[in-house]
Amino acid sequence: MSIEAKRYERVKKEAYEVLERNRRTTDGHQYTLPSPSTYPYQWFWDSCFHAIVLSTDYPEAAKGELRSMVSSQFENGMLPHMIYWESAEFVHIEWGTGKTSSITQPPMIAEALMSVYQKDGDTGFLRELYQPLCAFYEYLLTARDPRGNHLSGIVNPDESGEDNSPRFDSLLGLPPIHELQENFTSRLKLVEALRHGHFDAPFMKQYFWVKDVPFNAILVKNLQVLSTIAERLEMLDDSERYASEALLVGKAMRERMYDGELFWPTYGESYLKMKVKTWAIFAPMYARILSAKEARHLVDAHLLDEKQFRARYMVPTVSMDEPSFDPDGFWRGPTWIGANWFIFHGLMNYGFREEAEHIARSSLELLELSGFREYFNPTTGEGLGAKDFTWGALALDMCETLRDK
Repeated sequence: MSIEAKRYERVKKEAYEVLERNRRTTDGHQYTLPSPSTYPYQWFWDSCFHAIVLSTDYPEAAKGELRSMVSSQFENGMLPHMIYWESAEFVHIEWGTGKTSSITQPPMIAEALMSVYQKDGDTGFLRELYQPLCAFYEYLLTARDPRGNHLSGIVNPDESGEDNSPRFDSLLGLPPIHELQENFTSRLKLVEALRHGHFDAPFMKQYFWVKDVPFNAILVKNLQVLSTIAERLEMLDDSERYASEALLVGKAMRERMYDGELFWPTYGESYLKMKVKTWAIFAPMYARILSAKEARHLVDAHLLDEKQFRARYMVPTVSMDEPSFDPDGFWRGPTWIGANWFIFHGLMNYGFREEAEHIARSSLELLELSGFREYFNPTTGEGLGAKDFTWGALALDMCETLRDK
């Protein structure tokens, strides 16, 4: 690893301090708040990120994150994207489910579990979480794919993890430039529709039913990991099935989302493509869905293009040549270290070590310049959004991956 050791150690110390400050325990359930002042509850993929980072030096804390997450699993297998462990000042949304939301988030939990196992070899913990994980992925493969076309649908932009990404503007009836409150109001209407539909995901086809690229790429990767977990537990039939499902989702992504150059989210029964360039175009690299030639073109023609994604502080979440690009606009242009993490691992998958190292270094620079903020202006590096935000800790995983490889 050529990233300066002193820089890494400074960021590591601060990252663990932020994670410890944000850690809470309620009724025996341990979890970490993404940001106490802004996000005072437990979020699904945030907890998966926390577990991945904590697994290196604090595996028991990492296990606590995942145990608390599965403790609120729905009967149908869904894992909610928010758990309200304690009352707090936050935007009030009538989810209709009491102490949790009624939607999910990108399915990162198998990878988070495997990360913990790889650090401490606790097969008992694998076994403990295996059935809850199977139930969750079965839900995504069935309830979120009622026609059996091997793509999992989302019912709200929030399920992508990128609440107001311009990927979804057209389906919400919004122009490329609009106020955040307009977007939020549109998404609340979807929550109301879901509640009136008794939380039946396919009911949402008449309102919002999107096959998103990162969500399905993350599903492919995590089904592969679940297959490995099943193998470790000597559940060989399960292992073979989940590996097969991963191949089917990846194949469906190529058939339905790919236009010969880029992968796009789709909507409707005809799989109409929503062509807005966001960081999502790089997500297939994370799941190894591209060929080496396709990956090379994606990196050269888009990631390294100074008019698109090669900003001073990479990687802007929206291409800089899109009409919707706003360097300060939540998921509409700023650099998020969570998105960087997926792009980084995708680059490493295809041997683009130099480019991956640049993104890891850029992430560290942002944390040194502006602290652990939620997101950053890709041109100036200014920190924006929530403070004491935990996603910055993912820079540690990038650095450790470089060190190990």
